[in-house]
Amino acid sequence: MRRRLTIAAILLVLATVVVSTVGTFVLVRSASVHTAEQELSGQAASIAGILTGGELSKKATVAQQVRIFARAGHLAGASLVVVRPDGSLRGRLPAGVLAADLDLPALTAGEQVTGRVGRTLLATGAVEVFSAVPAPGARAANGLPVLVVTRMVPSPANGVGYFVLVGLGALAVATVLAAVLGRRFARPVVAAAEATRRIAAGDLEARVPEHHGDGEELVDLARSVNWLGAELARVRDQERQFLLSVSHELRTPLTSISGYAEAVLDGTAPDQRAAVGVIRDEAARLDRLVGDLLELARIDARRFRVDARPVDLGALVGRTVDGLRPTAAAAGVSLTVSGPAESGGPPVHVVADPDRLAQMVANLVGNALDFATSSVVVTWTGGPAPSITVVDDGPGIPADELPHVFERHYTSDRQRRRRAGTGLGLAIVAELGSAMGIAVTARAPVTPAGGTAMELRFAALGGAPAAVPVG
Repeated sequence: MRRRLTIAAILLVLATVVVSTVGTFVLVRSASVHTAEQELSGQAASIAGILTGGELSKKATVAQQVRIFARAGHLAGASLVVVRPDGSLRGRLPAGVLAADLDLPALTAGEQVTGRVGRTLLATGAVEVFSAVPAPGARAANGLPVLVVTRMVPSPANGVGYFVLVGLGALAVATVLAAVLGRRFARPVVAAAEATRRIAAGDLEARVPEHHGDGEELVDLARSVNWLGAELARVRDQERQFLLSVSHELRTPLTSISGYAEAVLDGTAPDQRAAVGVIRDEAARLDRLVGDLLELARIDARRFRVDARPVDLGALVGRTVDGLRPTAAAAGVSLTVSGPAESGGPPVHVVADPDRLAQMVANLVGNALDFATSSVVVTWTGGPAPSITVVDDGPGIPADELPHVFERHYTSDRQRRRRAGTGLGLAIVAELGSAMGIAVTARAPVTPAGGTAMELRFAALGGAPAAVPVG
């Protein structure tokens, strides 16, 4: 990149030098030609006036006088011709000039004629009276004497060397500046590329230095790469915590299963039936964990479909909560439901996949039962935006953890205080809610003593699609 920037800068300066040199050459040449035309016109008029007044010498012939003026004025040629009344010429014109190059009617009228023939400039001057020897007298009856002088078009070619020298100097300066600027512009890009390579190789601590003198765009690039590294490091840490949490969740039931199985086999279990029950419960716990992991894998692969249709919210919540009452009773937690239908109100309908919605409610209620001290309350409402709220009277969630509770890889110290569970339920709720257009939020504390409220908020009936395919 640095080499390309340097070459581009040099080519730009070269093009600028060439264009400016050619333009300057054309302008200088045009100006010099115009100036030479004016000077030659003045010389022709002056010489014609001198010849008319005979101020040079009474003894010199006209031809001699013309030659003297040609040498003194550095003229290419000078001739005295006579323009006859019929428009013809008598006499020899300077080399390179033809009669057709002169405006004979203008000469006949006594006007001065100037022009250019190829690289030769010409100008004329009328000679009214000859007092020199021989003196042809005033305007002759057989024609008007006219002086024709010529000069070569001046060429600024002698300044080409100057332009070349200046151009080479500009190119040298441009090369140095382009190399410096190319290195400066490429440095943050090279640093960003190196940092991304290190990040891709696993070094998530790699960062790009942010130099505010590099320009806003390059600083933004450095910040973006640094943000990417920080986010990947955060996700890596979350994945590690997640794996540790899952490993712990797997090890606990496996330890129980292994220990009770050995006790049953060795005959040392005091109550074999109870031991088998423990093995059954721990196997069910493992089954739930594996099921949740598979569910997340299917969500990641987008290998499921949401079949959204109108659902009676009260009936679905009631059925789901009833299925969890044995779990609540075993944990010693009261589980209650309240909503419009319980008070005799009309049914509330939402647009959702009933199976997926029941799974979301079950996960929220199950999570609340894991942390509740004595009660869990499930409330559902109607109105323009129906909702389901699950409130527990547990210790609550710290404010700094609230934004992360639905992240699949997030774990906290709060997890250590929970009852048996997989720790993946809220992540599944968030993913399914996103697929069905249901807003999932959490707030805590709900009372001065603590507690947590999880809410599902639906779009109004008709506000969501009837079928939402995912994957």
